[in-house]
Amino acid sequence: MAKPLTDQDRRKQISVRGLAGVENVADLKTNFNRHLHFTLVKDRNVATKRDYYFALANTVRDHLVGRWIRTQQHYYEKDPKRVYYLSLEFYMGRTLQNTMVNLALENACDEATYQLGLDMEELQDIEEDAGLGNGGLGRLAACFLDSMASLGLAAYGYGIRYEFGIFNQKIVSGWQVEEADDWLRYGNPWEKARPEYMRPVHFYGRVEHTADGVKWVDTQVVLALPYDTPVPGYRNNIVNTMRLWSAKAPCDFNLKDFNVGGYIQAVLDRNLAENISRVLYPNDNFFEGKELRLKQEYFVVAATLQDIIRRFKASKFGSTEFVRLDLSTLPDKVAIQLNDTHPALAIPELMRLLVDIEKVPWEKAWDIVIRTCAYTNHTVLPEALERWPVDLFQNLLPRHLDIIYEINRRHLERISKLYPGDTDRICRMSLIEEGDVKKINMAHLCIVGSHAVNGVARIHSDIIKNTVFKDFYEVDPQKFQNKTNGITPRRWLVMCNPGLAEVIAEKIGEDYIRDLDQLKKLLDFVNDDAFIRDVAKIKQENKMKFAAHLEAHYKVKINPSSMFDVQVKRIHEYKRQLLNCLHIITLYNRIKNEPNKQWTPRTIMIGGKAAPGYHTAKMIIKLITSIGDIVNNDPVVGDRLKVIFLENYRVTLAEKIIPAADLSEQISTAGTEASGTGNMKFMLNGALTIGTMDGANVEMAEEAGEENLFIFGMRVHDVEALDKKGYDAVSYYNRVPELKQAVDQIAGGFFSPSQPGLFKDLVNMLMHHDRFKVFADYEDYIRCQERVSALYKNPKEWTKMVIHNIAGCGKFSSDRTISEYAREIWGMEPSLEKIAAPDAPR
Repeated sequence: MAKPLTDQDRRKQISVRGLAGVENVADLKTNFNRHLHFTLVKDRNVATKRDYYFALANTVRDHLVGRWIRTQQHYYEKDPKRVYYLSLEFYMGRTLQNTMVNLALENACDEATYQLGLDMEELQDIEEDAGLGNGGLGRLAACFLDSMASLGLAAYGYGIRYEFGIFNQKIVSGWQVEEADDWLRYGNPWEKARPEYMRPVHFYGRVEHTADGVKWVDTQVVLALPYDTPVPGYRNNIVNTMRLWSAKAPCDFNLKDFNVGGYIQAVLDRNLAENISRVLYPNDNFFEGKELRLKQEYFVVAATLQDIIRRFKASKFGSTEFVRLDLSTLPDKVAIQLNDTHPALAIPELMRLLVDIEKVPWEKAWDIVIRTCAYTNHTVLPEALERWPVDLFQNLLPRHLDIIYEINRRHLERISKLYPGDTDRICRMSLIEEGDVKKINMAHLCIVGSHAVNGVARIHSDIIKNTVFKDFYEVDPQKFQNKTNGITPRRWLVMCNPGLAEVIAEKIGEDYIRDLDQLKKLLDFVNDDAFIRDVAKIKQENKMKFAAHLEAHYKVKINPSSMFDVQVKRIHEYKRQLLNCLHIITLYNRIKNEPNKQWTPRTIMIGGKAAPGYHTAKMIIKLITSIGDIVNNDPVVGDRLKVIFLENYRVTLAEKIIPAADLSEQISTAGTEASGTGNMKFMLNGALTIGTMDGANVEMAEEAGEENLFIFGMRVHDVEALDKKGYDAVSYYNRVPELKQAVDQIAGGFFSPSQPGLFKDLVNMLMHHDRFKVFADYEDYIRCQERVSALYKNPKEWTKMVIHNIAGCGKFSSDRTISEYAREIWGMEPSLEKIAAPDAPR
């Protein structure tokens, strides 16, 4: 096999990475040396690799600054409607390479660092991931920011600057161990603190009714300090802002209370206030009703709304004289998108600001709130829905509790008029759930307080209308929409898979990067032998590169000509990593039974983090690593089957594994995965999908042709039918010999010889209380995997199917998703126009 080009060599021939002009390269070198000297205060004799990374990051950042300032100036003059994307998570990953791609600086930086005797890839590897998210919801927010900037929308991402992001995962003797993610230890070159926009946020206290309205008094104050990160659009000179808030104690914190000699303790106690932005809660699709989390949710909302209103009042409209004082036009100039229910408090907080502070009458204020806010639902799993105890609110946010009660009173009054005497319906639709502990249903608050509610894939949006929020849909059908998720093709193709991006550009030009629908043109080349060869060759190079990465970092040797079968996502019962395990064991048993048969070799890779408190998920990781220990050390099997657990799966690892994958595992129980976005990334990068008809898989099959995916298992209606009938796992166990053998091996300690009973709880769950019906889909899954293995033996037919998939990816660009949000929810018009470069005359 020909030695693959190094990325360095390939970049020299890649157009999509920008031109390395001589002046450009010389300027970059000059600025690099200037930053090394003046910013980092080092010379080449004592500088470390990290110094060089910071010098490069600052050099690239310089190219953002002029565009950033000019973009904000442009918005100030044009006064467009602005959209505020509120999210408790932004899973950004690394920034350096993405910035170089969007500014067309990659080749020039590569050449400059090369001339300076440095290796750009090595420097890029020094950057820490900004891991301010758990998984799909946080990464979606990051893709959306990229698309909003690339589509010229005046958009702001607002969230929390967690000091510690998602934990780093270590695998120690097969078990997950969590380590704090101290991502800011060496500083963050991409952020700029903005202390001049610091805002007070109030907690606790009490409500006072006075002659001039309601007052929230005797509160404790925490300051919100904003840090701004630039968000560059793709080659359009637009740079938007992500503003993340950090908690600071006020100077007089704990000192105004008369405490004799308590000065030292009072200063030490500042930590208590500042803990609000200390750490990201590591739960994905699970609600844990902790006071600190509620504080985080209110903190981001209260600081952000003050900022939104300040900016609304300060923005001039054409004239230089006036500022806006009439808040009734707020919905014409401001859209607020709530990323799940986590920022739901924006609804009562905006009401508080309008009614208590701005003295707007309730009805008018409520109209403003509804027309401004919109809510995206991300899950139908009941354990994920936020339900906050009323007494927690009473203590922490007493005024907001009053406001929620009043919203609920008026809401239920309306429902009673529509359905007189239907007390059941009133109970179901109330924002307050009665019971042992009274709770506030945050999803209900979001639906009532928004003008638009959307799911994130067609099947998911149908499910919320027909089940979870059926009552609300019947009352306000016009509110409910679908916005199928998408991914940014800049990070998830051009940046992470330059080889594939280039062979596509050679066939259809570069415009597809901003208009992914153009990938349809690849259908003209599905029988073009040269193109088929090129696509297969890029995949093989990516596999070799990933194999080398695994060997360098984890000392595992894998066979690069085996099928790379990959399932990477958070570890959760509904995502059914256990179904994957049962396939691995079945394959293992079959190879052992017929060792002389021509098996399709596979390297099965599973990666993902388990929430630290989720015992079952942690046991699933231990099972995977234990299966690997047996399978990988069995000489009969050799390299026909390998099982690798990918440690510390995160954005940066996704960028390496996804371009190298052959098979993408998307095997959740139908009706449980709202959309998925990893599925789209694999599809765009030339992997084939084995999956259920769940989430966006349904639309992927529609776009690429169902015959070009490996679809198996129950559909939503089958799952519902099985629920009615009653799912009996034991009957499958007794009927299917290979299933029984695999389960018995897990239960009997075959994979844990030193602790035979280690997995008995896992097996007991599968046999007696498996909500996600793993056994029900086992047989069809195994059959489907046989079809996968058979096709892989025919590389040409496999690659033709890959091309069909890539050609069907257009719909899954976040540019399409964001254009739909803009037009159908925010009342804004996306644009592909460039604004003037900072060095161009105005």
